[in-house]
Amino acid sequence: MPGERRTEDEAGTASAAAAVPPAGGAFSLQDFLDRAARGLRPAPPDFFTLDAYPAVNGDHALSPEWHGEPPKRTPRHAAVLVPVIARPEPSILLTLRSAHLSTHAGQIAFPGGRVDPEDKDEVDAALREAREEVGLDSALVRPLGFLDGYLSRTDFWIVPVVGLVDPGFALTLNPHEVDEAFEVPLSFLMTPGNHERQAREWRGTLRHFYAMPYEGRFIWGATAGMLRNLYERVYGP
Repeated sequence: MPGERRTEDEAGTASAAAAVPPAGGAFSLQDFLDRAARGLRPAPPDFFTLDAYPAVNGDHALSPEWHGEPPKRTPRHAAVLVPVIARPEPSILLTLRSAHLSTHAGQIAFPGGRVDPEDKDEVDAALREAREEVGLDSALVRPLGFLDGYLSRTDFWIVPVVGLVDPGFALTLNPHEVDEAFEVPLSFLMTPGNHERQAREWRGTLRHFYAMPYEGRFIWGATAGMLRNLYERVYGP
Protein backbone atom coordinates (compact mmCIF):
# COMPACT_ATOMS: atom_id res chain seq x y z
CA MET A 1 0.00 0.00 0.00
CA PRO A 2 2.37 2.70 -1.23
CA GLY A 3 0.03 5.51 -0.18
CA GLU A 4 0.38 4.55 3.48
CA ARG A 5 4.15 4.80 3.65
CA ARG A 6 5.91 7.88 4.88
CA THR A 7 9.56 8.61 5.49
CA GLU A 8 10.40 10.04 8.91
CA ASP A 9 13.11 12.57 9.75
CA GLU A 10 15.98 10.71 11.40
CA ALA A 11 17.90 13.87 12.33
CA GLY A 12 19.42 13.46 15.74
CA THR A 13 18.76 9.73 15.96
CA ALA A 14 22.27 8.68 14.97
CA SER A 15 25.71 10.14 15.41
CA ALA A 16 27.60 11.59 12.48
CA ALA A 17 29.89 8.58 12.60
CA ALA A 18 26.94 6.29 11.95
CA ALA A 19 25.92 8.22 8.85
CA VAL A 20 28.82 7.09 6.70
CA PRO A 21 30.05 3.65 5.59
CA PRO A 22 33.43 2.32 6.76
CA ALA A 23 36.48 4.38 5.80
CA GLY A 24 37.26 4.11 2.12
CA GLY A 25 33.99 2.27 1.44
CA ALA A 26 35.65 -0.95 2.56
CA PHE A 27 33.10 -3.70 2.02
CA SER A 28 35.49 -6.43 0.99
CA LEU A 29 34.95 -10.02 2.04
CA GLN A 30 37.94 -10.01 4.40
CA ASP A 31 36.83 -6.74 5.98
CA PHE A 32 33.40 -8.22 6.61
CA LEU A 33 34.84 -11.41 8.11
CA ASP A 34 37.13 -9.43 10.41
CA ARG A 35 34.27 -7.26 11.58
CA ALA A 36 31.89 -10.20 11.96
CA ALA A 37 34.39 -12.03 14.16
CA ARG A 38 34.37 -9.06 16.52
CA GLY A 39 30.72 -8.03 16.34
CA LEU A 40 28.51 -11.11 16.00
CA ARG A 41 27.24 -13.03 18.98
CA PRO A 42 29.21 -16.28 19.40
CA ALA A 43 26.12 -18.00 20.86
CA PRO A 44 22.41 -17.59 20.17
CA PRO A 45 20.49 -15.10 22.30
CA ASP A 46 18.45 -16.45 25.18
CA PHE A 47 14.80 -17.15 24.49
CA PHE A 48 12.47 -14.20 25.01
CA THR A 49 11.16 -13.44 28.50
CA LEU A 50 8.65 -10.81 29.56
CA ASP A 51 11.27 -9.30 31.86
CA ALA A 52 13.36 -8.46 28.79
CA TYR A 53 10.55 -6.60 27.02
CA PRO A 54 10.78 -3.89 25.60
CA ALA A 55 14.60 -3.88 25.61
CA VAL A 56 14.83 -6.67 23.01
CA ASN A 57 14.94 -5.97 19.28
CA GLY A 58 11.68 -6.39 17.39
CA ASP A 59 8.75 -4.86 15.55
CA HIS A 60 8.04 -2.74 18.63
CA ALA A 61 11.52 -1.20 18.74
CA LEU A 62 10.65 1.93 16.74
CA SER A 63 7.08 2.22 18.03
CA PRO A 64 6.96 3.62 21.58
CA GLU A 65 3.19 3.10 21.76
CA TRP A 66 3.81 -0.65 21.58
CA HIS A 67 6.28 -0.76 24.47
CA GLY A 68 3.44 -1.18 26.93
CA GLU A 69 1.93 -4.07 24.98
CA PRO A 70 4.07 -7.17 25.55
CA PRO A 71 3.01 -10.42 23.88
CA LYS A 72 -0.10 -11.99 25.36
CA ARG A 73 1.34 -15.47 24.84
CA THR A 74 4.75 -17.09 24.68
CA PRO A 75 6.18 -16.42 21.21
CA ARG A 76 6.96 -19.32 18.93
CA HIS A 77 10.62 -20.18 18.42
CA ALA A 78 11.99 -19.48 14.94
CA ALA A 79 15.32 -19.11 13.19
CA VAL A 80 16.40 -17.50 9.93
CA LEU A 81 19.58 -17.75 7.90
CA VAL A 82 21.25 -14.46 6.99
CA PRO A 83 23.18 -15.78 3.95
CA VAL A 84 26.24 -13.67 3.14
CA ILE A 85 27.58 -14.75 -0.26
CA ALA A 86 31.39 -14.98 -0.15
CA ARG A 87 32.08 -12.90 -3.24
CA PRO A 88 35.01 -10.43 -3.35
CA GLU A 89 32.32 -7.81 -2.73
CA PRO A 90 29.81 -9.78 -0.62
CA SER A 91 26.06 -9.81 -1.11
CA ILE A 92 23.12 -11.07 0.93
CA LEU A 93 20.65 -13.62 -0.41
CA LEU A 94 16.98 -12.77 0.13
CA THR A 95 13.74 -14.41 -0.91
CA LEU A 96 10.37 -13.19 -2.11
CA ARG A 97 7.76 -15.22 -0.23
CA SER A 98 5.01 -16.86 -2.24
CA ALA A 99 1.94 -14.71 -2.75
CA HIS A 100 -0.42 -17.45 -1.53
CA LEU A 101 1.15 -18.07 1.88
CA SER A 102 -1.06 -17.49 4.93
CA THR A 103 1.42 -15.14 6.64
CA HIS A 104 3.79 -12.49 5.22
CA ALA A 105 2.73 -13.37 1.67
CA GLY A 106 4.64 -11.54 -1.04
CA GLN A 107 7.15 -10.05 1.40
CA ILE A 108 10.94 -10.11 1.19
CA ALA A 109 12.51 -12.35 3.82
CA PHE A 110 15.45 -14.47 4.86
CA PRO A 111 15.12 -18.24 4.50
CA GLY A 112 13.75 -19.47 7.80
CA GLY A 113 10.86 -20.65 9.91
CA ARG A 114 9.91 -22.41 13.10
CA VAL A 115 12.43 -24.40 15.12
CA ASP A 116 11.05 -27.95 15.00
CA PRO A 117 11.46 -30.54 17.76
CA GLU A 118 13.83 -32.57 15.57
CA ASP A 119 16.17 -29.58 15.04
CA LYS A 120 19.28 -29.71 17.21
CA ASP A 121 19.41 -25.93 17.59
CA GLU A 122 18.76 -22.66 15.78
CA VAL A 123 21.62 -23.25 13.33
CA ASP A 124 20.15 -26.63 12.39
CA ALA A 125 16.71 -25.06 11.94
CA ALA A 126 17.98 -22.19 9.79
CA LEU A 127 19.98 -24.51 7.52
CA ARG A 128 17.04 -26.91 7.20
CA GLU A 129 14.67 -24.10 6.25
CA ALA A 130 17.16 -22.82 3.66
CA ARG A 131 17.34 -26.31 2.15
CA GLU A 132 13.55 -26.63 2.08
CA GLU A 133 12.81 -23.15 0.74
CA VAL A 134 15.54 -22.53 -1.83
CA GLY A 135 17.54 -25.78 -2.03
CA LEU A 136 20.68 -24.26 -0.50
CA ASP A 137 23.17 -27.03 0.30
CA SER A 138 24.03 -26.82 4.02
CA ALA A 139 27.56 -28.05 3.26
CA LEU A 140 28.17 -24.74 1.46
CA VAL A 141 27.25 -22.63 4.50
CA ARG A 142 29.67 -21.76 7.31
CA PRO A 143 27.89 -20.31 10.35
CA LEU A 144 29.69 -17.19 11.60
CA GLY A 145 27.60 -16.17 14.59
CA PHE A 146 24.28 -14.68 15.62
CA LEU A 147 22.44 -11.39 15.66
CA ASP A 148 20.22 -10.26 18.52
CA GLY A 149 16.90 -12.02 18.86
CA TYR A 150 13.95 -10.38 17.09
CA LEU A 151 10.40 -10.32 18.48
CA SER A 152 7.74 -10.08 15.77
CA ARG A 153 4.19 -8.82 16.26
CA THR A 154 3.06 -12.14 14.81
CA ASP A 155 4.34 -13.82 18.00
CA PHE A 156 7.65 -15.24 16.81
CA TRP A 157 10.97 -15.03 18.63
CA ILE A 158 13.41 -15.12 15.72
CA VAL A 159 17.09 -16.01 16.07
CA PRO A 160 19.09 -14.79 13.03
CA VAL A 161 22.03 -17.05 12.11
CA VAL A 162 24.65 -15.32 9.97
CA GLY A 163 26.27 -17.75 7.55
CA LEU A 164 28.96 -17.44 4.89
CA VAL A 165 27.83 -19.08 1.64
CA ASP A 166 30.20 -20.50 -0.96
CA PRO A 167 29.49 -18.55 -4.19
CA GLY A 168 29.40 -21.82 -6.13
CA PHE A 169 25.94 -22.61 -4.74
CA ALA A 170 22.95 -23.51 -6.89
CA LEU A 171 19.33 -23.02 -5.85
CA THR A 172 16.11 -24.95 -6.43
CA LEU A 173 13.18 -22.87 -5.24
CA ASN A 174 10.19 -24.45 -3.51
CA PRO A 175 7.28 -22.85 -5.43
CA HIS A 176 4.93 -23.41 -2.48
CA GLU A 177 7.04 -21.09 -0.31
CA VAL A 178 9.23 -18.87 -2.48
CA ASP A 179 8.56 -17.01 -5.73
CA GLU A 180 12.08 -15.67 -6.19
CA ALA A 181 15.56 -15.52 -4.66
CA PHE A 182 17.92 -12.64 -5.34
CA GLU A 183 21.07 -10.96 -4.04
CA VAL A 184 21.54 -7.43 -2.71
CA PRO A 185 25.06 -5.96 -2.31
CA LEU A 186 26.24 -5.90 1.29
CA SER A 187 27.55 -2.38 0.63
CA PHE A 188 24.01 -1.14 -0.03
CA LEU A 189 22.44 -2.86 2.96
CA MET A 190 25.19 -1.80 5.37
CA THR A 191 25.14 1.88 4.40
CA PRO A 192 22.94 3.63 7.00
CA GLY A 193 21.87 6.29 4.51
CA ASN A 194 19.80 3.52 2.89
CA HIS A 195 18.00 2.70 6.16
CA GLU A 196 14.76 4.65 5.89
CA ARG A 197 12.37 4.96 8.80
CA GLN A 198 8.80 4.70 7.59
CA ALA A 199 5.35 4.18 9.10
CA ARG A 200 2.14 2.41 8.16
CA GLU A 201 -1.17 2.00 9.92
CA TRP A 202 -1.65 -1.60 11.08
CA ARG A 203 -4.74 -2.74 13.00
CA GLY A 204 -5.53 0.80 14.00
CA THR A 205 -2.01 1.60 15.22
CA LEU A 206 0.70 3.51 13.41
CA ARG A 207 3.57 1.04 13.04
CA HIS A 208 7.11 2.40 12.62
CA PHE A 209 9.73 0.30 10.86
CA TYR A 210 12.94 0.29 8.85
CA ALA A 211 12.78 0.04 5.06
CA MET A 212 15.53 -0.41 2.49
CA PRO A 213 14.04 0.02 -1.01
CA TYR A 214 16.38 -1.47 -3.61
CA GLU A 215 15.86 -1.52 -7.38
CA GLY A 216 12.09 -1.73 -7.17
CA ARG A 217 12.09 -4.17 -4.22
CA PHE A 218 10.71 -3.10 -0.86
CA ILE A 219 12.75 -4.61 1.97
CA TRP A 220 11.03 -3.69 5.23
CA GLY A 221 9.71 -4.83 8.59
CA ALA A 222 11.43 -7.69 10.39
CA THR A 223 13.86 -8.34 7.53
CA ALA A 224 14.99 -4.72 7.45
CA GLY A 225 15.09 -4.65 11.25
CA MET A 226 17.46 -7.62 11.34
CA LEU A 227 19.61 -6.10 8.59
CA ARG A 228 19.81 -2.91 10.65
CA ASN A 229 20.95 -5.03 13.60
CA LEU A 230 23.63 -6.59 11.37
CA TYR A 231 24.83 -3.08 10.57
CA GLU A 232 24.84 -2.08 14.25
CA ARG A 233 26.78 -5.14 15.37
CA VAL A 234 29.25 -5.37 12.47
CA TYR A 235 29.64 -1.91 10.92
CA GLY A 236 28.21 0.54 13.42
CA PRO A 237 30.35 2.80 15.62
